[in-house]
Amino acid sequence: MKKFENKIAVITGGNSGMGYGTANVLNEMGATVIITGRRQDAIDKAAKELGVTAILSDQAKLEDIDNLVTEVTEKFGKIDILYINAGISGTSSIELETPENFYKINNINYRGVFFTLSKFIPHLNDGASVVVLSSVLASTVSPGLSVYSASKAAVNSLVKTAALELASRKIRVNSISPGAIDTELFSKMGMDSETLSGMTDYLTSLTPIGRIGKPEEIGQLVAFLSSDEASFITGSDHIIDGGATLL
Repeated sequence: MKKFENKIAVITGGNSGMGYGTANVLNEMGATVIITGRRQDAIDKAAKELGVTAILSDQAKLEDIDNLVTEVTEKFGKIDILYINAGISGTSSIELETPENFYKINNINYRGVFFTLSKFIPHLNDGASVVVLSSVLASTVSPGLSVYSASKAAVNSLVKTAALELASRKIRVNSISPGAIDTELFSKMGMDSETLSGMTDYLTSLTPIGRIGKPEEIGQLVAFLSSDEASFITGSDHIIDGGATLL
């Protein structure tokens, strides 16, 4: 019997990057996996490749979150693993930041995370695991990323409060803070192949382990935090960055 056989797992933003890698890991471990995303073609393609279920849902839209919860619970019942992974980045100095970009980032990275968790709570099995994607930038400083960093710091605070509120139901809530991971993030920001290669080399130089991380390694950490072996771990942030924050 596989570790997560008969377990239901929901992954927001599961059509690419760390969400896709986690969906692959949990699916291979026997879970019934549901992924979400904002583009139908992207989630359909990912679902076909992975052999999982796809539901169109934009984490920035509260009505989409409501519809997601309804569809998941009607089709699959209560949830055992909730990995709130969807998020966006964006660079701007504090001086030049626009309200539009501020709201866009926070609507997905914090408000969307908050209400995804809030609306799924009644539909989590007792003993379930919730994992939220944060970032090493929640606790470190990088010019041009003030809004993104603050949104992730807010997530870390939410995780601690949720861990206390849900402890009586033995529901564990943790966050993961990755460093440099090999995802499509930079290409989505418009970088060409040469710039992407240079960015990868630069990030590798900042990592004591000597490489950037793989999406599946995030999935393996999500799997561990959602397993019985991690039943005494809650309210914690788990840095996975190859030692970069030690420098």
